[in-house]
Amino acid sequence: MTSSHEHQSSRASYHDKGQTSTNATVLDERRRAALAEIDNAPFSWFHVKVCLVASVGFFTDAYDIFAINIASVMLGFVYGHTNNGLSANQSLGVKVATPVGNLVGQVLFGWLADIIGRKRMYGVELMIMIIATFGQALAGEAPAINILGVIIVWRFIMGVGIGGDYPLSAIISSEFAATRSRGRLMTAVFAAQGWGQFAAALVGIIVVEAYKDSILSAPFPCVVPVDHTWRLLIGLGCVPGVIALYFRLTIPETPRFTMDIERNIAQATTDIDNVLTTGKSVHNEDAPVQLVEAPKATRADFRAYFGKWKNLKVLIGTAYSWFALDIAFYGLGLNSSTILTAINFGSPTSAQTSLFVYETLHNICVGNLILSIAGLIPGYWVSFLFIDSWGRKPIQLMGFTVLTILFIIMGFGYDKLDSPVGPGRKVFVFLYCLTNFFQNFGPNTTTFVVPGEAFPTRYRSTAHGISAASGKLGAVVSQVGFYQLINIGGKNKFIGHIMEIFALFMLTGIFSTLLIPETKQRSLEDISNEEQEGYIQGVPEATS
Repeated sequence: MTSSHEHQSSRASYHDKGQTSTNATVLDERRRAALAEIDNAPFSWFHVKVCLVASVGFFTDAYDIFAINIASVMLGFVYGHTNNGLSANQSLGVKVATPVGNLVGQVLFGWLADIIGRKRMYGVELMIMIIATFGQALAGEAPAINILGVIIVWRFIMGVGIGGDYPLSAIISSEFAATRSRGRLMTAVFAAQGWGQFAAALVGIIVVEAYKDSILSAPFPCVVPVDHTWRLLIGLGCVPGVIALYFRLTIPETPRFTMDIERNIAQATTDIDNVLTTGKSVHNEDAPVQLVEAPKATRADFRAYFGKWKNLKVLIGTAYSWFALDIAFYGLGLNSSTILTAINFGSPTSAQTSLFVYETLHNICVGNLILSIAGLIPGYWVSFLFIDSWGRKPIQLMGFTVLTILFIIMGFGYDKLDSPVGPGRKVFVFLYCLTNFFQNFGPNTTTFVVPGEAFPTRYRSTAHGISAASGKLGAVVSQVGFYQLINIGGKNKFIGHIMEIFALFMLTGIFSTLLIPETKQRSLEDISNEEQEGYIQGVPEATS
């Protein structure tokens, strides 16, 4: 016979389970309501602040990455012993060090942001960039140390910091944005890259003009004044980072991280109310913490999620599309000075004199400035106009298709376009500007945006880091291949065939784009391919 006490205990246990189930249901609904509040929030000053804080980082990233395109020519006059230029291996070293560092930083910081938190890592990567940029500007030689080796080490370290900025800025802007404007907010952040490249060329012109008299009065190859110019060009890259550092360190944690990774629904809903009204989060350390039972990032869960083809194909699509794009984007971006020189665009009129040094540096800076204004910057902002209406996938498909055609024309028609007779060289520069335009009004923008949207919160930063690192692997492959191939058949004779190789990779990008979903006007949770009703599975007892 069952005792009365056992009956009461059984009823109490049943009541507790029922109460736990009810609490889980209530919190599950509360979570969905909180997410809807973010997704439907009107555009506010806080969104502007997030955009500006993240944008300054990308401005600095692009400045630091692409300033070497100009600085490598300056380094050649100062430290080059082969025709007053860096050797192929030296030039490759200083240009490829940053993409290699990017690859490491993207994977590392992407993973850490999902484990430790977006806020806790945001600013750390900027500090690494600032220190490494300053270190390059102060680099020197010693009997046992080559200055180019020192610069390569600093550029690798700087690359780690820049790499960390990709997933962090993408995820923070994505997770704070409203659904209807998320694409434009993320594109505005990424578009700062164009202004960073423009600023690098502009600062290059300013420092060259500032040292013009010193260069013209110095004996060829004008080592001392040119040594000043590259140090100023590189070193000034840390200024915007220093300005942005405070704001990065004080930006609030994203409510999605608090809700889905820390699993603290109460704090997340409070944060949403505070952030959307005041732009700040307030943490009450005395408030009871109630961590819910919800999907948690583990190796087994990672394998289970990406073990499904519908999820794995998205990661393959975002990673390979970025890889294919960066083959051409960095193949052109880090070597535009070489390509412009190869087609004798703006070539110096003087022999190898002090005037030759000045004209070479001036023309390279002007050429890079033209490429930024005519192609890079407009491409970003046309993407900004259409990304939330036309969509990410159509823009990426269109971009890869047009780039395939342009590279085929530039590759197979290179010999005629390089002719000194007729308008061929001007046509080549026009086509070059078009490729820059359709890279940015195309896959260069969308490969950044889509991985910041297409995965669940617990893997969003990690997956973005993997996708971005795939892109930088493409950049490394492109740089190594460029310097191994460019002089086949004579100095700069293989450029046409390199353009044909770029065309092949753009063609493969079309097919990888078919693997990604269209993410416009969809909530991040809807895109993640996970059922949201019943996402919270239980509620343990609260702890204080």
